[in-house]
Amino acid sequence: MSPSSETAHGQRLVIVESPAKAKTIKGYLGPGYIVEASVGHIRDLPSTAAEVPDKYTGEVRRLGVDVDHDFAPIYVVNADKKSQVSKLKSLLAESDELFLATDEDREGEAIAWHLQQVLKPKVPVHRMVFHEITKSAIQEAVANPRELNQRLVDAQETRRILDRLYGFEVSPVLWKKVMPKLSAGRVQSVATRLVVERERERMAFRTASYWDLVGTFGTGRTPVDAANPETFGARLAAVDGKRIASGRDFGPDGRLKAASANTLHLDEQAARQLAAALEQTAFAVRSVESKPYRRSPYAPFRTTTLQQEASRKLGFGAKRTMQVAQKLYENGFITYMRTDSTTLSDTAIAAARAQVTQLYGADYLPDAPRTYASKVKNAQEAHEAVRPSGDRFRTPAETGLTGDDFKLYELIWMRTVASQMKDAVGQSVTVRVGGTSADGRDVEFSASGKIITFHGFLKAYVEGADDPNAELDDRERRLPQVAQGDPLAAERITPEGHATKPPARYTEASLVKELEDREIGRPSTYASIIDTIIQRRYVFKKGTALVPSFLSFAVVNLLEKHFGRLVDYDFTAKMEDDLDRIAAGEAQSVPWLKRFYFGEGDGHAAGGAAEAGNGDGDHLGGLKELVTDLGAIDAREISSFRVSDDITLRVGRYGPYVERASAVEGEPGQRADIPDELPPDELTVELAEELLAKPSGDFELGPDPVSGNMLVAKDGRYGPYVTEILPEGTPKTGKNAVKPRTASLFKTMSLDTVTLEDALRLLSLPRVVGTDAEGAEITAQNGRYGPYLKRGTDSRSLTSEDQLFTITLDEALAIYAQPKQRGRAAAAPPLKELGTDPVSERPVVVKDGRFGPYVTDGETNATLRKDDDVETITPERGYELLAEKRARGPVKKAAKKAPAKKTAAKKTAAAKTTAGTTAAKKTAAKKTAAKKTAAKKTATKTAATKTAAAKTTAAKKTTAKKAAAGKTAATDEG
Repeated sequence: MSPSSETAHGQRLVIVESPAKAKTIKGYLGPGYIVEASVGHIRDLPSTAAEVPDKYTGEVRRLGVDVDHDFAPIYVVNADKKSQVSKLKSLLAESDELFLATDEDREGEAIAWHLQQVLKPKVPVHRMVFHEITKSAIQEAVANPRELNQRLVDAQETRRILDRLYGFEVSPVLWKKVMPKLSAGRVQSVATRLVVERERERMAFRTASYWDLVGTFGTGRTPVDAANPETFGARLAAVDGKRIASGRDFGPDGRLKAASANTLHLDEQAARQLAAALEQTAFAVRSVESKPYRRSPYAPFRTTTLQQEASRKLGFGAKRTMQVAQKLYENGFITYMRTDSTTLSDTAIAAARAQVTQLYGADYLPDAPRTYASKVKNAQEAHEAVRPSGDRFRTPAETGLTGDDFKLYELIWMRTVASQMKDAVGQSVTVRVGGTSADGRDVEFSASGKIITFHGFLKAYVEGADDPNAELDDRERRLPQVAQGDPLAAERITPEGHATKPPARYTEASLVKELEDREIGRPSTYASIIDTIIQRRYVFKKGTALVPSFLSFAVVNLLEKHFGRLVDYDFTAKMEDDLDRIAAGEAQSVPWLKRFYFGEGDGHAAGGAAEAGNGDGDHLGGLKELVTDLGAIDAREISSFRVSDDITLRVGRYGPYVERASAVEGEPGQRADIPDELPPDELTVELAEELLAKPSGDFELGPDPVSGNMLVAKDGRYGPYVTEILPEGTPKTGKNAVKPRTASLFKTMSLDTVTLEDALRLLSLPRVVGTDAEGAEITAQNGRYGPYLKRGTDSRSLTSEDQLFTITLDEALAIYAQPKQRGRAAAAPPLKELGTDPVSERPVVVKDGRFGPYVTDGETNATLRKDDDVETITPERGYELLAEKRARGPVKKAAKKAPAKKTAAKKTAAAKTTAGTTAAKKTAAKKTAAKKTAAKKTATKTAATKTAAAKTTAAKKTTAKKAAAGKTAATDEG
């Protein structure tokens, strides 16, 4: 009997990853089922040593993996998921069956396995899998569950351990030798190297100039229609049988390639002379070559092609594409969006073919369904391509979607429907035009055309191109109908100059394609990889181009010189093959990890990690040996790059700068900071000289008339400022350390015009404006967000910097007499709007609160985590934070006690102490009341300290129930 049958089985618990997915599935299952979200991973390797249980020490504590005992991972329940785990356990205790309905990929299988390990169910467990969230698909998945696939779990665990060892062993090397807080990763470091190598190619590139001629030729016939034009353009192809050199004939050094030595390289003078010699030339058609043109439809989307097309057509980054696709999937609009496959199910093919007939007619429908074989190595063919869900595709207009959701769904829908349409057919034509110049040279021009006689699938969809100058598949170029020997008149012959261009920088789309072509990493991870290298400041975006920072040059330089194999493209691809072999059961994970980490076994074994040695031939040691001896790594050398004979670019701990060595040995050289977002290929010798020629920023303004210390103006990394030079011998560290007074220049000031008087005024801040009627001091201060007044903890913004010196006490009191505004406006607008929460169905916004930015739907507030950013937070992340906060429940407040009688205020200090001690032994409500009472008395600090001590002692002796309650309270407050 199937688990979905109405039996006496009672309640069934279905666990998925996200609240949005849970809501959609719940609507399809009906009564008898509880659908709850795990809200992502509930258990993982510890992120810090503090999360590791106390019984583990040494390397195990640092890595979170016991490398000496078969690489056993140390899993911990994420701190922010403990309350959700408790909720799941509670729901499971009331259920008769458990369905693990996480995504059907390695990561989803691992999440399901962790749920089973943590929840320890005593009821039947089923693995429920589906590729789309529709009613029929969900009901079929419930009726036909399977067992957990342990091979997929092991493969994912091996990847996780491998990435942990790589990251936790190599990243500290970067901290020590380049800059703190950097990271290295198995795929992210290789992706960064790709971007850096492309920039190196651009920096080494030398432009070549070349010329040719463009002619406009007329047939002399009156045009009948647009299909048979009177004139056409052609480009010079050969002179005296020699082909004219074009851009492809030149190398990156600006010279002709060896294979192109027999071409004719025209310069401007030669081109103009030839054009003049052709002014009176009679031309004729020498040949007409016609070939049939046929273009087949593009395969349906897989993850990477979806990311590439969304980038080209919609301007979406990979991360944005996946976030929107995730939302579409969870709400039942498309199939699972992380897939290597281009196959369509029979149901999907039937739906697509039905829409072809309905929308375009039977003439556009091929006789037999089209099938697509995946070109991706180790593609999981059990998955489908990314397509609209259901057995009947909704047209974009029928979905009710808007914004990004609509745009991406439309793209997926068009691509899927087009994949089941007929080929586009037509004719391609090449016409050669010849003549003899006045000086006797034989010249030949060439023109090519394309006519599409049946557009087929191009009626529905045309693929974009990474090159903005590339011609798309649906473009036609019509030539007049001419025959060999037909005379032509040259209406115009124009010389045209060209210059070769450096290789284009990667975009997100082209980097995704490059990684996939090289078989590096898994396509499902590319979006997060690109996001990581941007967040780490290894790469920044200039338009759509990915530009490497100077920091990434230093990181890649270190990795190439000392960890060569770890960033070798072929080695990384081989590791991916090995991980796939482990997933297929063809290899064992523990021996493989041993070879990678310790270098044990045959170093020449396929994919053997002993190959992960240095690029200089030392390939016998594993990763552990490589990171143990760092003495050979010269931190200054790997972060230094020659600009000219006497100028060097250096990447320092506070950013990049150029340096010219001092003529006097031992003396500091001349330095100048480099703008953070200067593309490396734009740092020329001339720009470096210009930066060094600028004033250093240390302008002496004069001595302080009171202290006698010299005041100077400087240009710092965070803007211009003034400071004082303390006398020699002034202690800079320890208890008696003295810090020089420092103040930022106003926005209206500049280093060129700031005076000693300005500096003295700036250093005089904060200024005491006066005191109010109660004796509270009011000061005027310049802060990070501008000028403001401060009275105790009450701050009020000022409208201009000049007010810092001019505002009077009466004006200040008048400001404080006004009701305090939230921020700088009566009603501060939200920092960002995220959309409608799938659970509460209320609008979610990001606001700025007293303790930092937070998301809210008007009912629930959730503070942004330290890794979240207002600018980059996504709607899904906002919904996830709110879901986690709801899962924890409201913060439990202690019960209020009736106000104490006035006589209680007259008790002695001894009574206070006794009350504090007694309170530690009583209930939480009494503790709170005692604390509140103590707060009203004079000896507040003493009483609070004693009470806290009593609580700590009592906590160690309390019952398990009280301990659990304490943890819940801590979670709520955190």
